[in-house]
Amino acid sequence: MSQNKTQPTTQQVKQFIEGVENEKRRDDAKTLLRIYHDVTKMEPVMWGPSIIGYGQYHYTTANGKKHKFLRTGFSPRKSNLSIYLMKGMEEAKKAELLSQLGKHKTGKSCLYINKLDDVNLNVLEALITLDFEQMNATYPS
Repeated sequence: MSQNKTQPTTQQVKQFIEGVENEKRRDDAKTLLRIYHDVTKMEPVMWGPSIIGYGQYHYTTANGKKHKFLRTGFSPRKSNLSIYLMKGMEEAKKAELLSQLGKHKTGKSCLYINKLDDVNLNVLEALITLDFEQMNATYPS
């Protein structure tokens, strides 16, 4: 199996979060820890130096290389909170939820939020839950 640049580490998640400089970002990360635990029922693992991940899945790229990556997770980055929705944003139910979320930006499989006060936490939890269920259906453990 080929190695992705971002791999699980032994770094402690709580220690990482306590090291987040911005107090609001640190508090938001603690809230996300609770939400992700409620959704996944898993313990978080650091992936690389700054991503908090839950579970993992294996996939094969078009060139036949096999990889593993986190099933879901987030990162309290300096510029924003990055929420990893690994199944992407194209699905209609996600689009509906995103329209109800509040202030955010999206990438291919990332949701960017400046602060949790900008969004509806129930909608965010629903998005995370939907994506996690889709990942589990697509990549059974």
